[in-house]
Amino acid sequence: MNVKKIIALAVMMLGLGVAVAVNFSQPKPLELASSYMFDQPRTLAPFTLHDQLGNEFTNQQLLGKWSLVFVGFTSCPDVCPTTLNKLNAAYTELQSLSEDIQVVFVSVDPDRDSQTKRLDYINFFNKDFKAVTAEHAQLFPFTRDLGFAYAMVGDGADYQVDHSASYVLVSPKGEKFAVFKPKQQPGKIPQILNKELVADLKLIIESA
Repeated sequence: MNVKKIIALAVMMLGLGVAVAVNFSQPKPLELASSYMFDQPRTLAPFTLHDQLGNEFTNQQLLGKWSLVFVGFTSCPDVCPTTLNKLNAAYTELQSLSEDIQVVFVSVDPDRDSQTKRLDYINFFNKDFKAVTAEHAQLFPFTRDLGFAYAMVGDGADYQVDHSASYVLVSPKGEKFAVFKPKQQPGKIPQILNKELVADLKLIIESA
């Protein structure tokens, strides 16, 4: 074998070695059932809401804990009570994954969901949960930043609110970290199964 062929073979083997090393050094993507992790956590813009006790709820209240955030309204006939019941049922398991975890219900119906109404509503499900809101001028950018959408439907006092049914996971650094999306089920309300929520969240927290 001449010198040129030896050099070419050495270069090829070196390139193969680098490729293999890179392949082994890259972490495998998590096998998640109902969630998606963002390639890069996304910083949330400054916001100011108020919780069911009248206290300010800002970026500061997201620091140092994992937060499951979702939107809805207290007059919601199906998705919101189902979601809150399910999260209450899963809460003990969620706390076993991390003591610093909170559930944040964001009312996108501030005209009807007063502080007192939010307090009574959230206490029915779990007194540890947060029920926050603000005027639409603050809600629109906040919910859009998290990837949620909502819109009022109908006229008069009995209007409904169409809204996203997903959960967004915010990291202890206050960054948008992952999203959990409901699965369609024939004849049933789309929902996120608690078994999948807990399993995915465990993987996400362990990998963070």
